[in-house]
Parts: sequence; C-alpha cells; structure tokens
Amino acid sequence: MKNIVLVGFMGTGKTTIGTALARRLEMTYISTDNLIEKREKSTINEIFSKRGEDYFRDVESSVIRDISCRDGLVVDTGGGVVIRDDNMALLRSNGVVISLTADADTILERTKKYKHRPLLNVEDPKRKVKELLDKRAPLYAKAGHEIDTGKLTVRQVIDQIVKIAKEEGAVKEDA
Repeated sequence: MKNIVLVGFMGTGKTTIGTALARRLEMTYISTDNLIEKREKSTINEIFSKRGEDYFRDVESSVIRDISCRDGLVVDTGGGVVIRDDNMALLRSNGVVISLTADADTILERTKKYKHRPLLNVEDPKRKVKELLDKRAPLYAKAGHEIDTGKLTVRQVIDQIVKIAKEEGAVKEDA
C-alpha cells in the first residue's frame, strides 16, 4: 500500500489531519519533525538555533530517504520539505503527495499560540508568512493534489484525501 504524504505550510493542518486520517484508514502515522527530534535528541527550534537551517534540512532529507522505503504510512512532513526537489521525488516514489493549503490569516490564527515555530519568531510574523507562502506556493503546487483547509472541517478534508488516495490506488475502495 502506498504512503499518503501531507505537505504544506505550518498551520495548514498536516498534524491534525494526518493523525485522524491514519486512524480512519488504520495506517501508521509518522511526523518527519518528530523523527528528526528523536534522531537529534533536540527540538526543531534548538536545531535551527544551534546548527542552522541547512543542517536541519540535511537531517530532514535523511529522514525522508528512510521513510520513503516504507509502505502504508500517513506522513506529516515539515513545512519546508518541498524546498529540496530530491525530497519530493522520494516522497512521490512511494506515495500520494497532497498539499494542504490555507491563507496567511488562517495560518497565523492557527499558529499564534505556538512558540516552537522558528520561522515565525520574527518582528512581523504576518509579513514573514506571506513572504514564505509566496516563495513556496509553486513548490507546494508540485504535489499534484491540493486541498484548501481554511474553510473545511477535519472530516471534509479527510474525505477529500481518501477520495484522492482511492483514485491513486493508495487505499482500498472500501476505505
């Protein structure tokens, strides 16, 4: 069974959707950020501040290589996984990649209570979100499938993902 891979900017619902989707489909849920933190014995914030973004992206790519060899996973990726083409190629090689999207206001509302978002620890987070969304939008669009989570319920998003996964042969018709 192929993996179902969720990509998208922080705050688009990848973790919430991913965990609920895995439960519904009786698949294994994996967060690449959690795997990175376990591997490095450090938080994402600490990795960014102590080792830098390039180091973080190298570790992230290593984790992507490892999980791309596995089957039957719902994979919740970090927001910047799309920056490296190799990551996307690996994720697509054994998975259906779906980009979750939302507008800047929705993202800020969903992420405002979290202090562990290193890319938002800036003076003007809304400007930073818009800047990053503009920069990454073409990369997220390469996923092949896109769902705007801004005005949908978790169940509605999951229903759309299941439909896509069935069409792509990633899950059985009776799922």
